Amino acid sequence: MSTPPLEPRCADFADRVRDSFARQGAMQTLGASLGLVAPGAVDIKLPWAVGLTQQHGFLHAGMVATALDSACGYAGFTLMAADAAVLTIEFKINLLAPAKGERFRMEGRVLKPGRTITVCEGRAFAIDGSQEKLIATMGCTLMAVTGRDNIQG
Repeated sequence: MSTPPLEPRCADFADRVRDSFARQGAMQTLGASLGLVAPGAVDIKLPWAVGLTQQHGFLHAGMVATALDSACGYAGFTLMAADAAVLTIEFKINLLAPAKGERFRMEGRVLKPGRTITVCEGRAFAIDGSQEKLIATMGCTLMAVTGRDNIQG
């Protein structure tokens, strides 16, 4: 069974994502950068850094969750109306393996877009050389927020 392609409601969705991402202090703190930005899909790249690790040298689970949440949020944001901002209202993460790698790729993918509520799936990969290993998955629910002066794109 194939699903129809996801259609953005805003022609400049990629610029909106890049502008919003640039304003995120959390992503700057992590040293994260955007990779893929497409309708319903965003990848965030993250280098390994000692300041992001837990006591065994693995990327801390909180850092994995933070980057996956942003990947899912921006994936949903690609499909939202021009006057909408995005907020996460729920997520669940499954940590499948230690986050050990030279760098990491966090994928956010929209499963079910909606006018107000969007459901996404996230996957985190640890990368060593050319080898990728799935280290975490996330289920994420987002809300499109409109009409609030203090919450903008």
